[in-house]
Amino acid sequence: MTLAGKTALVTGSTSGIGLGIAQVLARAGANILLNGFGDPQPALDAIRGHGVKVGHHAADLADVAQIEALFAFAEHEFGGVDILVNNAGIQHVAPVEAFPVQRWDQIIALNLSAVFHGIRLALPGMRARGWGRIINIASVHGLVGSTGKSAYVAAKHGVVGLTKVVALETATTSITCNALCPGFVLTPLVQQQIDARAGDGDPQQAEHELLAEKQPSLAFVTPQQLGELALFLCSEAGSQVRGAAWNVDGGWLAQ
Repeated sequence: MTLAGKTALVTGSTSGIGLGIAQVLARAGANILLNGFGDPQPALDAIRGHGVKVGHHAADLADVAQIEALFAFAEHEFGGVDILVNNAGIQHVAPVEAFPVQRWDQIIALNLSAVFHGIRLALPGMRARGWGRIINIASVHGLVGSTGKSAYVAAKHGVVGLTKVVALETATTSITCNALCPGFVLTPLVQQQIDARAGDGDPQQAEHELLAEKQPSLAFVTPQQLGELALFLCSEAGSQVRGAAWNVDGGWLAQ
């Protein structure tokens, strides 16, 4: 398939899952607007290698005014957003009674409220153009809980619920809204967990133990795999996938 002439905004895309998804969409011909705090140059270079238009905007998605500025930039520089991939997120682990209130507010703002604001700003243009794809990167934690992750689990469950509402509100249009729910992906955040678990020991053993606790495949989900699934959702074959919370989790939820 080709996404030539379409523009994809992928949040949190200077590295990791977001960059992996952006590269797959660019390979299919989509112009890409990157967003994130990291050094954007390597990501920009990687996307340019696919021969598409690419830009970067460093909006802090915990700030509504900056989200609105991001979409104004997309309209001015790219003519709007056809594919919105809400990927940006943060994590903090602590028991509920010890969870820092400021961290709760930050996680809800970035992991949930920013998804809402992105969708509300993208939908008018998608409706006007008669086509759109909204892909929310939730998590397996949008479907199940884990101790110590109250804010993250609450936010990701909220993303799954929001996905269903938007899917229903766009059900008679050529706009779809779905969520991808990955298990463990080898992101810098997960690498930190592995390093902490390993200490001075064997990092490969620590990696195996982490996966064995939750992910029966004993293999990480890759950004490339999530990108390929996002690409499918952008295709005609995915046009009647609406409101799905698609777990990509190595068997986590099958247990």
